[in-house]
Amino acid sequence: MPNAENMLAVAGTRPRELAAPGLSPRPRRKVAVLSCMDTRIDLFAMLGLERGDAHIIRNAGGLVTDDVLRSLSASQRLLGTEEIIVVMHDGCGLHGASEDAFAQALAADGVLPSWRLGAFEDVEDTLRHSLARLRSSRELLAREHISGFVFNPEDGTLREVAASAE
Repeated sequence: MPNAENMLAVAGTRPRELAAPGLSPRPRRKVAVLSCMDTRIDLFAMLGLERGDAHIIRNAGGLVTDDVLRSLSASQRLLGTEEIIVVMHDGCGLHGASEDAFAQALAADGVLPSWRLGAFEDVEDTLRHSLARLRSSRELLAREHISGFVFNPEDGTLREVAASAE
């Protein structure tokens, strides 16, 4: 694992820079951000965040999964966040992917996961569904301040996607 060894070595040279003495696990801005794991998304630069400002949750697609709800529930109920921002993006690897082909590839390896890939055809429609799921999730205490955005990694723009009127 050359990357792991390299990363450990780098961290070993920077403990003072990495230490956060006195920094609370409670986000200063009382916000949790859910985003795709895509390497082109720099949430700190994009959203004007600094360490300690927000909880950051990332997964393939930036999708609201059961585990995301678990993390957001802990973020709100244990650590005081009151707002949720969801950032999806154009050119996502899940856009246009095949659920069936992915499941078949896993099955060929003898794997039958309990989860779905989460492939989608329309990023804005998928984001609207995610926002609706968050707003209806009783696990979450604060559901009034939930916003969704789509990032374009080609030109660096961020556009808000309004929730559907449901």
